[in-house]
Amino acid sequence: MNNLLTTAINAALDAARQINLIYNDPTSDFGIERKSDNSPLTKADKKSNEAIMRYLDNTDYPVLSEEGKAISYEERKEWDTLWIVDPLDGTKEFIKKNGEFTVNIALVSEGVPVLGVIYLPVKQTLYFAQKGIGSFKIQISEDEKISDIDDLIEKSEKLPVAKEDHKYRIVASRSHCSDETKQFIAELENIHGEVELVSSGSSIKICMVADGSADIYPRFAPTMEWDTAAGHAIALYAGKQIYTQDNITPLRYNKEDLLNPWFIVR
Repeated sequence: MNNLLTTAINAALDAARQINLIYNDPTSDFGIERKSDNSPLTKADKKSNEAIMRYLDNTDYPVLSEEGKAISYEERKEWDTLWIVDPLDGTKEFIKKNGEFTVNIALVSEGVPVLGVIYLPVKQTLYFAQKGIGSFKIQISEDEKISDIDDLIEKSEKLPVAKEDHKYRIVASRSHCSDETKQFIAELENIHGEVELVSSGSSIKICMVADGSADIYPRFAPTMEWDTAAGHAIALYAGKQIYTQDNITPLRYNKEDLLNPWFIVR
């Protein structure tokens, strides 16, 4: 599977190059459109998706992408293994120019993520994970080209990293903090006393739990499978888990309904 991980990483880096060309262009208006659910779509989403598909189309597995999601379940249910992609997770953060957006690529088998790549184009931070080898983090330019995955692993930091002393740290969405999330945070305050609340956009929140910089991420607001699949792999192979509210049932993928249930990363 190492060649698939290499492909996914290079796809994410190439996508980030396309995103940054638009993000860093002072003359760009981002070409903002509105999708049917009124969520924003930019030309960076499209360029990133095109870059990723150039890589993944050369593999043996079909792709479910946010920008190509109109695939019937009748077709998808035959897919035992598939790529799940969000070419620009955190489009609202991209438009706000706060840097809190990511490229997400996951390989899912029988409903479970077995490989995940998340790249932060502005911070040049790469998270990657694969079943059997673990989860890792490294600072790397989007201009890099990965050819030796073992060399990359050797240079990377294995997750989770040694936990620094801090208050119980809760990470929550910058754009979607529901009343239910606020109530859950209040319950954690009763258990842990004073807590620290950190806000962030996109799948960075899952990565923060995976690397140990946060203790928990409750998400009681809508997300789609492409928002979480890559982060789920990174959390899972760092020894963490994403459960639905019952704290027992893990998230599953390639469901008939691509909307995730509410979940907790811990």
